[in-house]
Amino acid sequence: MKTNAIVYCENEFGKIDGKVANGLVRHSEKYDILGIIDSSKSGFDAGEQLDGVANGIPIFNSIDKAIEYLGFIPNNFIYGIAPLESFLSQNQRKVFFKAMKKGMNVINGMAEYLTEDLEFIEKARECNVTISDIRKPLPRNEMPHFSGKIFDIEIPVVVVLGTDSAVGKRTTALLLQKSLIQKGINAIFISTGQTGVMQGAKYGVAIDVLSSGYATGAVENAIITACENENPDILIVEGQGALSHPAFLSSCAILKGAQPDAIILQHPPKRETLCDYPHIDMPTLTSEIKQLEVFSNSKVIAISINHENMTTNELVDMIQSYEGKYQRPTTDVLKYGCNKLVRELLNTFPTLRKQLSKARQLQD
Repeated sequence: MKTNAIVYCENEFGKIDGKVANGLVRHSEKYDILGIIDSSKSGFDAGEQLDGVANGIPIFNSIDKAIEYLGFIPNNFIYGIAPLESFLSQNQRKVFFKAMKKGMNVINGMAEYLTEDLEFIEKARECNVTISDIRKPLPRNEMPHFSGKIFDIEIPVVVVLGTDSAVGKRTTALLLQKSLIQKGINAIFISTGQTGVMQGAKYGVAIDVLSSGYATGAVENAIITACENENPDILIVEGQGALSHPAFLSSCAILKGAQPDAIILQHPPKRETLCDYPHIDMPTLTSEIKQLEVFSNSKVIAISINHENMTTNELVDMIQSYEGKYQRPTTDVLKYGCNKLVRELLNTFPTLRKQLSKARQLQD
């Protein structure tokens, strides 16, 4: 059963640092998103602002305006921003305390654990609400180590990686999973970040807060557990950061823990510098593909484009250019869906074709 929530994303909705809120607006199996708090876009529809298609989720100026509009107090207050420096400002703390005083539980996706903050602990007790730190890892004695069982998995494992942070890896992975399921293929999504967990992913954890010795084991364990419980036809693993990114190591752990059979690479052609690092140039697709294939001993089988700052004509031209240059199917899943990616997966993994054929026979 879903529980309802409003999402705080002041001045960031639709932007790179608003990716948690952006993701929850596009997809959530766990929360019924009732509204977004962002005074810079107050009065607009969240779906229209994000993807040009209204979805009925309003954007509010404040908590008070949201409650006034809704006519009741939502159950949860979600922090929907993912800044590089993961700490609340004094003003943001006041906003959280106000939400708690109203009776809302706090859902926190930052690496600043509010369940260890004495002021938050006392406020939660006073207001009779709960705090959930989504990225807070399990105790060390409960964390799985890498076991090597991943090498026994015969089910195709596909990782959606990118050339930078916040380029749409999770969105592409989820839309691909949905497309495969619609065709009768049992595709399971493995989350590796806080947004995917908040969206209701059944398997996975936020691995960027884990040390390298545990991050690889966490990815492997999520895949093994999903295989044991779901009997999947294919597993789609969410990527984090980029293998080439000098600040983040998550991609290394994902590739080692998942041991993928194939990779789909997400890229924003118009982005000139790395997210949050304006002095560092973006890698080229050529260099990223080379690094990924050498490091993983797997193949990049398709390219997915993030169309930020691109016109439709530019996007169409870029897709044609990439398909000619890289000899890999290329698409933008938000604009054109996942058909190209699904076809490539069917070509790459014959077992999926057999499953698709069974699904069609059952439908007939």
